Amino acid sequence: MESEICQQTMLPLFAGIRREDLPVMLQCLGSFQKTYHKGEIIFLEGHEVRSVGVILSGTVHMVKEDEEGNQTFLLSMDRGELFGESFSCGSHLDARVSFFAAVPCTVLFLPFYKVIHACKMTCRFHHRLIENMVRMIGDKNVKLMNKIEIISQKTLREKIMVYLRQQAKEQGSSSFTITLGRMELADYLCADRSALTRELSSMKREGLIDYQKNTFQLF
Repeated sequence: MESEICQQTMLPLFAGIRREDLPVMLQCLGSFQKTYHKGEIIFLEGHEVRSVGVILSGTVHMVKEDEEGNQTFLLSMDRGELFGESFSCGSHLDARVSFFAAVPCTVLFLPFYKVIHACKMTCRFHHRLIENMVRMIGDKNVKLMNKIEIISQKTLREKIMVYLRQQAKEQGSSSFTITLGRMELADYLCADRSALTRELSSMKREGLIDYQKNTFQLF
């Protein structure tokens, strides 16, 4: 596992930590790695979460299920991003949402207690790891705020435009590609897939946007 993790030095969580320090750090933290098949549950709502997940490859989705079994797609996270940190670092460890592998995934788990408490060896890279994690948690909160902004819009067209503008800003171009398929996008926007398809077609005819599959152009 150590040789595989050493290849992940470009991950934001490990920024500023030397490649040769990674195996020592991961051993000190008691980290472990797991691989998941598409659709497999990683953290289930109601279960305790004691470790922060770091996505080494693949995509993880955060979903919320109501009492009737209806699921709401909250967030999509890709390589290098964290998940589960809101529960593992809180006073209540029970997950309030579920996380599952949207595609085959490899995840590195870091026990949160060991992350925030410096070890007896006072590893020189430990404080840098904590700084990186705090910054990434802040970035994650921004993504959740973006989702709130989207779903607070009154019409489906407004939701679509806010989402597309967010993606354009994030990717730094009026032409961009999104990772969500139509069904996933409909779930993310809390909309019906057929209604989404109709609205996108209407917006294209009106010259507001253009698209080819998952590549969009804003005008």
